Amino acid sequence: MSQDKPDQNDHIRLFLPGPVEVRPEVLRAQAGWMVGHRSAEFRALFARLQPKLRALFQTQHRVYVSTSSGSGLWEAASRCCVRPGRPVLHLVNGAFSARWAEVSQANGKEVDVIEAAWGRAITPEQVEEALRARAYDAVAATYNETSTGVLNPLGAIAAVVRQHPDTLLLADVVSALAGAPLPTDAWGIDVCLASSQKAVALPPGVAFAAVSDRALARAAEVPNRGYYFDFLVLEKYLQRDQTPATPPISLLFAADVQLDAILAEGLEARVARHQAMAQSVQAWALGAGFGLFAEDGYRSPTVTTVANTRGIDFAALDAYLRTRGMAISNGYGKLKGQTFRIGHMGEVTPADVQTLLDAIDAFLAGG
Repeated sequence: MSQDKPDQNDHIRLFLPGPVEVRPEVLRAQAGWMVGHRSAEFRALFARLQPKLRALFQTQHRVYVSTSSGSGLWEAASRCCVRPGRPVLHLVNGAFSARWAEVSQANGKEVDVIEAAWGRAITPEQVEEALRARAYDAVAATYNETSTGVLNPLGAIAAVVRQHPDTLLLADVVSALAGAPLPTDAWGIDVCLASSQKAVALPPGVAFAAVSDRALARAAEVPNRGYYFDFLVLEKYLQRDQTPATPPISLLFAADVQLDAILAEGLEARVARHQAMAQSVQAWALGAGFGLFAEDGYRSPTVTTVANTRGIDFAALDAYLRTRGMAISNGYGKLKGQTFRIGHMGEVTPADVQTLLDAIDAFLAGG
């Protein structure tokens, strides 16, 4: 095997909920010569990214770039958008929405929770009832709960929150951006945060947040925002086409290439492709005698959580698929073994999905 590139025979195609497959052109974009992050070359790159990111998020507002996973931007939203003595309402129906609530608590925020059973969606009626009962500085919602395969009705929830002018809407769209409908401005999302390694189909290590003027004004009222994730610090440097701390320069070269590809495909076409793949996987799961963990009407277009009603040995399935050059994911947390997850996001095609499903069928038939 060459010492300067991986053996292509060892390549395992990822049908995971993230990280996902990254196109060779995007991988190659990371291999360019390094530039200084205070140089004119970097500022030009950073300036090129901003209109592309705004188009991706469908926003006229700024999009901050963070050298972190999406979890870092949970902290940014919680620290910057909730004033002292004011509560934040977290909508929890899976592992990641629960963890964001824990992050808010870890940052000293007063947290109330609306909780739904794993596999069930949070409804706008639940949010409306909570907002009538108490004034909140912010509502924190997860659009696509990666642990359960539930797509919460974010647009309808946003319409409820908009009826409360002093309440910001903070949205985790980590596994939905570039794979599900997301008109950030039209829905009135104040902080819309995501990371690179899901449907955007970049390597891990960079995260993005579309931040409204309202959210930026709120941050100015909040003391002790920290530094690394402070929206006001990020804004100051964004105005100069820079970041406060050293950015992941190679990843941003990759993002420049990948965002061009996403926008060339077209967001509407990309969302339709993801929905078609989701429907294919869901139909296969039911036809193969499995169940679907997420409730009907709220199933994710980017990841399907299959209920393991047949009691198959996931470890054996995983080992078999790897001999065929593919990988899927076990259930997350308490759902391990009870479910398994198939990611159909990013640059995966319907033909790729069919190849995977044929391989699982072969395993079920005895290999």
